This record gives sequence, structure tokens and C-alpha cells, in this order.
Amino acid sequence: MEGLALSRSWDQHWFQQDGWALGGYWDVSVGQWIPHAQTGGNHEINDYGITPVFRYAPIEGNGDFIPFLEAGIGAHYLDRPDVYSGRDMTTHFQFGDHIGAGMTLGPQHDWDVMMRFQHLSNGGMQNPNPGINFVQLRVSHWF
Repeated sequence: MEGLALSRSWDQHWFQQDGWALGGYWDVSVGQWIPHAQTGGNHEINDYGITPVFRYAPIEGNGDFIPFLEAGIGAHYLDRPDVYSGRDMTTHFQFGDHIGAGMTLGPQHDWDVMMRFQHLSNGGMQNPNPGINFVQLRVSHWF
């Protein structure tokens, strides 16, 4: 999977305690799932998504490395629900949820590096509902 996302911070904080708070951002993404010969895939799948993401992090960063945890649940549209032989996502519409952990880096705190686990499924709207999981390394730059 490869992709590009545009994000916009909510510029709000909730549940402030001991220098940490809950904030978040909107994540609008475009991705492509690349076929892998071992799975029998023979075509790319384009994935379009929008996700509200909640992030738990320190309010003020000290130093160049600021840790964070995040989670989000959003909507995705797949241009082809047939991933590969034996794996059909059944519907074009999918729910996408993720959890991740990472660090904000740099003197301006404008780079994020995180590991993220993402799950997509149709949420039981139609059967079968096989779902699919991704482990992602995500690098982001905030402008």
C-alpha cells in the first residue's frame, strides 16, 4: 500500500492533564494497493478515505522528540472491491479504523514518524465481510 494524505489540525485540546491532552485532525487520503504475485493479485486498487483522527500527546513539546498515540475511524471508497482471487471486500464502501504510535520530530515539530495498524471492512453491511489489515510506516510533514 502506498498513499498520500492531506491533514488539517482541529487546533483544540480536551482532557488536559499533567501536560498531555487529546487533540486531533482530519485526514483525507488517496492510496493505492499494489498487487503481490504470491497472493494472486493482478490489479491495483485505489482507496479514497476521510478520517477524523484523535491524538493524545504533550501540549508543549520539550526537545526534538515528542511521543504521541492516535486512533481514528473513517470512511473509505475502493474503486474495486475484488482484492485478489479468494479475497473480495464485497462492497466499494469500507470503514477504516486505525491505532498508531509515533514521534513528532525536528526543531519546528513539523515531522511525524509513526507505526500504525489499520483495518478496513464493510462493518457487516453485506456478507461476506472479510476485512483486511495493514501495518504501516507513516511519515508526515506538517505545513
